[in-house]
Amino acid sequence: MRAVDRAAELAGACQARLVVALAHQPRTVDEGTAADARAALGSEAHLALGAAPGEDAVRRAGDRARAAGARSVDTVAAVGAPVEALLDIVRREDADLLVVGNRGLSGLRGRLLGSVPADVTRRATVDVLVVHTTD
Repeated sequence: MRAVDRAAELAGACQARLVVALAHQPRTVDEGTAADARAALGSEAHLALGAAPGEDAVRRAGDRARAAGARSVDTVAAVGAPVEALLDIVRREDADLLVVGNRGLSGLRGRLLGSVPADVTRRATVDVLVVHTTD
């Protein structure tokens, strides 16, 4: 949500429209793999398991963006590989900036999930702001 807050602050200051997007790739995994992911990732295991919170999470993020200062907020929940889905949303919405959190850039999470921030930074045709979201 730190990335949502930062994007909302920017959108509010610039009087820009903000599109809050959640992209996820649903997966089917066996219980052994699920248990391993839960042990390694704890409360973030849903990221590896594909049980993304979807519409409810993006709605909550949109509400948070409004509370943080964005005046015009739309939300999109996309099913698909996160990098491709986010880049497609950028194109479809004619976005000027893509804001992402830095989660997944290194460590076990990065090896298990890939690095969405690194991949979109390399492939985006617009500027990308990577917000420090990890402690």
